[in-house]
Amino acid sequence: MEALEMYTTDDRSDVYTEELKLNLGPQHPSTHGVLRVELKMDGEVITQSRCDIGYLHRCAEKIGENVSYLQFTPYTDRMDYLASMNNNLAWSLTVEKMLDLEVPERAQWLRMICCELNRIASHLIAFGTYGIDIGANTPFFYAFRDREKIMALLERPSGTRMLYNYIQPGGLRRDVDDNWVDDVLTFCGEFEKAWVEYNTLLSHNRIFIGRTANIGIIPREMALDFGLSGPVLRASGVKWDLRRDVPYLAPYDEVDFEVPIGEGTYGTLGDCWDRYWVRMREMMESIRIIRQGCAKLPGGEVMTKKQKSMYKTPMKPGPGHAYMRCENPRGELGFYVVSEGGASPIRNRTRAPSFCNLAVLDQLLPGTMLGDAVAIIGSLDIVLGEVDR
Repeated sequence: MEALEMYTTDDRSDVYTEELKLNLGPQHPSTHGVLRVELKMDGEVITQSRCDIGYLHRCAEKIGENVSYLQFTPYTDRMDYLASMNNNLAWSLTVEKMLDLEVPERAQWLRMICCELNRIASHLIAFGTYGIDIGANTPFFYAFRDREKIMALLERPSGTRMLYNYIQPGGLRRDVDDNWVDDVLTFCGEFEKAWVEYNTLLSHNRIFIGRTANIGIIPREMALDFGLSGPVLRASGVKWDLRRDVPYLAPYDEVDFEVPIGEGTYGTLGDCWDRYWVRMREMMESIRIIRQGCAKLPGGEVMTKKQKSMYKTPMKPGPGHAYMRCENPRGELGFYVVSEGGASPIRNRTRAPSFCNLAVLDQLLPGTMLGDAVAIIGSLDIVLGEVDR
């Protein structure tokens, strides 16, 4: 009896405890790439977080200083490999600003349509993989079903399914075929019906809401202080979209669309659910833009005549510098280029939205549960190819 009392005593003064160090990644599906997050845990509660990046570093900026302006275009595909069209566009606009190139009107409208299609494809990956992160596998298959249709559409003019290298300085590599616009409009009609299914499956699912509402809250002030952009910024209530506020393509001034922002529908403004819902609404706004683009698409050339001659001889912009930015699916992507008149820039700098958005993670994780960490990382929708470059 005495021995039993010895083991059932509540006196635990001699028990020694310490914080547990836990590595989340770098090989872990919920980190959305080769990201290592070093966590300090007190039981199931995170007390400290430290992101460790660099596992995918490929020296893209340095390569850009040793190849021609045209040769660097395929490298931009591989930064945010889920939004290659948008990357191509940002780089092409920067080079065009350096060379003072005027792009044909048809090419500008096709650029907008292709980039909005790629935006939907990128957000479908965010939607499908986020469901898997939370524990819902079915939405992933629905997302890939419709993403496959977009990949087939973009493959026709570009020749590839993912890394397109289609938008190039001066315009587009080639025009679309005669049936392409009609097929794009057919997809728009199909997608509007599919979007309703997505919301039934995941958006308003009580379990999903419980896992994402009031989790990973980013207040407006924090979002601005960290330089966040894209859906992560807009989910915190900041109505800022380069397509509307600083139009980098002329067609964006001629189409009507809304800029979705977080509203704290199921929890607190700027939580994980708001970031998810902004992306869902953005897909429908992209459909609006695509429909208007197809209706107003003009005829004509898709490559400036001046540029055609430059494929034979390397582009050599005069001494100077240029910076251009675009609204990528993950936020503001910018390229800064410095030229001394040679065939390659002497400085090539990339402003990657995923890199800036990831910076806030170490502020969000302390005080949350380990299971919430997966939801928070997924809500940022990062691509490590863009973080490391």
